[in-house]
Amino acid sequence: MKIQSMPPFKAVLAFEATARHASFTRAASELNVTQGAVSRQIHQLELFLGATLLDRTTRAVSLTLTGERYFEAVQHALRELGQATGHIKHWQGKQQVTIATSTALASLWLLPQIAKFNSRYEEIELRIVAHDHVKDYRNINCDLAIYYCKTPPLGMKVTPICSEEIFAVCSPSYLERHEGLKLPEDLAACTWLCLEDSEKDWVSWDDWFLKLGSRQIRPKQKININSYAMLIQAAIGGQGIALGWRNLVDPYIESGALVQPITATLQTEAKFCLLEKLGSTENRKYINRLRSWLLGNPVENF
Repeated sequence: MKIQSMPPFKAVLAFEATARHASFTRAASELNVTQGAVSRQIHQLELFLGATLLDRTTRAVSLTLTGERYFEAVQHALRELGQATGHIKHWQGKQQVTIATSTALASLWLLPQIAKFNSRYEEIELRIVAHDHVKDYRNINCDLAIYYCKTPPLGMKVTPICSEEIFAVCSPSYLERHEGLKLPEDLAACTWLCLEDSEKDWVSWDDWFLKLGSRQIRPKQKININSYAMLIQAAIGGQGIALGWRNLVDPYIESGALVQPITATLQTEAKFCLLEKLGSTENRKYINRLRSWLLGNPVENF
């Protein structure tokens, strides 16, 4: 959406400083310009607005009623802008490392392991950002990224982390209610938990059956969910059968929260990959520590 009626920014800063200090002199000193320049900027702003902001009938700097209201609005907008800018700048320090991944990988794979990384590298401030449906990985503002890639993206350093296995999972209680499941075709009697609007390289139920060489079947019932983490929670809650990705659901299988109702397993061609932009960065030392840890070879010094 295009923002309409934007005033000249320098004039807004001149007005805000003058109104805050109630002084042309102090405003000019803060902005490192002359008093005349401040006065001209404010006059330019008044012409743009078609309204008088300063009462010029007295020698002291005083605001008109319109000026007071505009001053409040300007200060609020500048505070918001300052806070947003400060937040971005906070993560540009040499000891901050930003890693990007999908929502599913962040919630089910990366976040559960972060405590181990923090205990080993206390000096590194880690920032995790989740981006789904990325069209160009090179445009993500991060130091490292982890995504499931069928085709490695061009123009980036790509390091495969692991391949993936995909199989059906459900809760033990759901399996008790659906005895006799042995073959993929038997899942037609179940409720399928389907990932809606999934990543382009992720495997759907139709893909899974096709790649296993099974005939295409339809489920008794479907529940569409647009978050993989929510989908897995639904499976744990006994709502139906889901497609489990080995690296994401292994902890739940080990704990007994999920089980495999049938043995059919799809070995995927795509892999989880560590993606890096080409070229050097200032905090390479800390990026390398995170990189090595993600690849399963944590080291203390570089």
